[in-house]
Amino acid sequence: MEQITEINVRSEIGKLNGVIIHTPGEEVENMTPGNAERALYSDIINLSIARDEYKQIQGVLSRLTRTYEVKELLGNILKDDAVKEEVLDRIEAIEPFIGEEAPCGSLKERLREESAEDLARMLIEGVEMVKDNLTKYLSKDWYALRPMHNFLFTRDAAMSINNEVLIGRMANSIRDRESVIMRSIFDFTPEFRTTTLSLKTSPKSATRIRTIEGGDVLVAREDLLIIGNGARTSTQAIDLLVYEMLRRKSEKVQHILIQQLPHTPDSFIHLDMVFTLLDRDKCMVFEPLILHPGNYQTVHIKLQNGKLLGIRNEKNLLVALKKLGMELEPVLCGGTDDWNQEREQWHSGANFFCIGPGQVLGYARNNYTIEAMHNAGFEIIKANDFIDGKVGVSDKDKYVITIDGSELPRGGGGARCMSLPVNRTDIVW
Repeated sequence: MEQITEINVRSEIGKLNGVIIHTPGEEVENMTPGNAERALYSDIINLSIARDEYKQIQGVLSRLTRTYEVKELLGNILKDDAVKEEVLDRIEAIEPFIGEEAPCGSLKERLREESAEDLARMLIEGVEMVKDNLTKYLSKDWYALRPMHNFLFTRDAAMSINNEVLIGRMANSIRDRESVIMRSIFDFTPEFRTTTLSLKTSPKSATRIRTIEGGDVLVAREDLLIIGNGARTSTQAIDLLVYEMLRRKSEKVQHILIQQLPHTPDSFIHLDMVFTLLDRDKCMVFEPLILHPGNYQTVHIKLQNGKLLGIRNEKNLLVALKKLGMELEPVLCGGTDDWNQEREQWHSGANFFCIGPGQVLGYARNNYTIEAMHNAGFEIIKANDFIDGKVGVSDKDKYVITIDGSELPRGGGGARCMSLPVNRTDIVW
């Protein structure tokens, strides 16, 4: 497959040429009911079943595009001793305890001596306390370095926007190491020719108010971002992104559409849990919020040449997009029944990931959503039938490949959450 030499994502729907994924490992199983909430899970999940389900995502994507695994990318850059030291320094900046002296030496010293492959695994799966550390016997937390339980959701810690990568500022400190790892991968992987952008963080002593995660950021067009403002992405972070765009003084008019989101329940965690793009003329929506936002504002920000041209409220997201030349037919998550809409949105029914225009991945379990997709002209294909070669897609314009989901949805995300595109073919609108 053609080597990817630059980051290029100018839409949500362009043909996918490269994507970063992370097959869930021991970090998912390294939690108990007692710490699941702290790990941002509502329940513990069965790793063996989750892995089998994830194999369908990995199997589909590997047949259609080039896939990169986080652990392999991290291991590759850690082979360089100077890079290894820089990565450990970056981690120490957010987790200072790794440099603290202990009877058996600091954790950072121990990590420095590990091979690149083992260190990559440890930075993701966590490091247990050594046996002679009394804390191990006095605390329920047995990890000197906490596992990255949420790393299978590669979307959040980094966002490909045109030719750059915006590094996520996570709403929960337990996920900060994900951002450090993703930033390091993009900074030190020669194959990814790009620059990384990190928004200025608030002082360590202050409340975490400047946060932005990839599930809230959709690249509709090169000149149009759609951003969710809710529990994970703050207005302050959106302001910082606007200021950065103003600083660049683009001659082309730039648009940002902001959709306010409820902070509860947890199923509204990101914009892509209620709205995703499916095709040039279709989108998946959770109707009660996207078509009837009520008290949740839809705001249009317009910029050009370093100037703020205007801020205005819109009726809803689809009306705002239509004014900007994107007239989209909504496909309803859960169909037309209120009860089914609520149930299926809870299990990531709106969270679809585009492989190309009109070619998407989504969960099979959301029956009424899949029926709505079928009624909208999408052919339904089971993931295993595609992986096994029983059904091809080269002759199909519109399809949804359905992946099994009994354990993965319990982690709080769908196909879009678990994929970070790095290169797409540009769309001609």
